[in-house]
Amino acid sequence: MNLEQALQIVSETDVGMVRSQNEDSVAMDGSRGLVVLADGMGGHNAGEVASGMATAVIVTEMQKALHRDVHFKVDARTGQSEAQQLLRDQIAKANAAIYQTSLSQPQYAGMGTTLVVALFHDNRVTVAHVGDSRLYRMRGEDLKQMTKDHSLLQEQIDGGLITPEHAKEAAHKNIVMRALGIDAAVEPEVHDYATRPGDIYLLCSDGLSDMVSDEDIGLALRSLGTSVKLCAQKLVQMANDNGGRDNVSVILIKVLRDYGAPRGFLAKVFGWLK
Repeated sequence: MNLEQALQIVSETDVGMVRSQNEDSVAMDGSRGLVVLADGMGGHNAGEVASGMATAVIVTEMQKALHRDVHFKVDARTGQSEAQQLLRDQIAKANAAIYQTSLSQPQYAGMGTTLVVALFHDNRVTVAHVGDSRLYRMRGEDLKQMTKDHSLLQEQIDGGLITPEHAKEAAHKNIVMRALGIDAAVEPEVHDYATRPGDIYLLCSDGLSDMVSDEDIGLALRSLGTSVKLCAQKLVQMANDNGGRDNVSVILIKVLRDYGAPRGFLAKVFGWLK
């Protein structure tokens, strides 16, 4: 099912006001409802290499997987949807590729990347993430962070060692506890959510979330949500206006209408037309 008529997708990425190179990477396949954002880490361009590898591998491998007939059913044994397993499989491939490159090429030793991926299908979105790149959902007037950072700061908040208010001023907010390419295996967090027409989904690197408060992100989405391209540009501008200490990348997806998978007789008709 081609989702280009059901989803409006735009992206923006910027080097920011301090860094000399952009180690973020964004990629998408609008027809398949797939968006990927990665924030690389490592010296001598290694972060840029890691994030670029992550987005390229995942998009390429997902395109291959989605080329066949995928029904996105839930596995009764594992409780996972087929979409969740697909994302886990491709993230594992991306992790292995980055890890092996870091071992075989000394200039890339220790490189890694955060990752957030969203796959829209059958009026749902499957979200996978590793690290502190985030996905938010704007539904009506309500902005909600759908991912939970894999970071030292988040662990301290969860453990009651620091309050969310004090966390905003913490000096160690960028220490991530999980990243692609650092170890031979990585465990992404993966969830399914129902979508509604009018929803806006925001994927972003910490270059946005560290520089712009959730309140201001919500205000921008509420005021400019009718033009997601303008909204994406505004979010990047806000991060840079607030100091732009890191690369900043955003992907916005607006759900324009239902995109339920055809069932019954219609499914057969679509199958004959393939």
